[in-house]
Amino acid sequence: MLESLITSKTRLRLLIKFFVNAQNHSHLRGLADEFGESTNSIRKELNNLTQAGILVRHSDKNKIEYQANVKHPFFTNIRDIIRKYLGLDMLLEQILDRMGQVEQVILTGDIARGSDTGQIDVVVTGSVLNDGYITHLSKKIEDLIDRRVILTLSDHRISSGEGLVLFDKQAGI
Repeated sequence: MLESLITSKTRLRLLIKFFVNAQNHSHLRGLADEFGESTNSIRKELNNLTQAGILVRHSDKNKIEYQANVKHPFFTNIRDIIRKYLGLDMLLEQILDRMGQVEQVILTGDIARGSDTGQIDVVVTGSVLNDGYITHLSKKIEDLIDRRVILTLSDHRISSGEGLVLFDKQAGI
């Protein structure tokens, strides 16, 4: 659906890269390698997004790094659209509704780094989780968001540095 609004696949991939997790940053060559595209097509889109103020650039030695502009007035809107596009809102809703006493929901793996490989790795923490429901829930979520979902359950909290925190009961997120 979002592909009909954003017709450039490169632009969409860049928006996913930088807006699924605002901490993600990269440089031109790294993006070209990651996306398997020419530096020219990526440079064009980076320049367009930077001129629009959606991305910011920082010099790091002799490389220019790009990152989402969290001060842009539409930052939250773009982030929410990207997360909806990836199905993260439905994923979170299903987990919180049916998995028991959830303490944290943390994205890990490629998606947390902004790479939409079609697989979403999620760690769910809590002391009383409905682990018998996990297989059914994974399949249901996969059908809803059209991506493979790997759910891992843990009874101990995970530090926020290990992925993108979607929900944390203690922190009120």
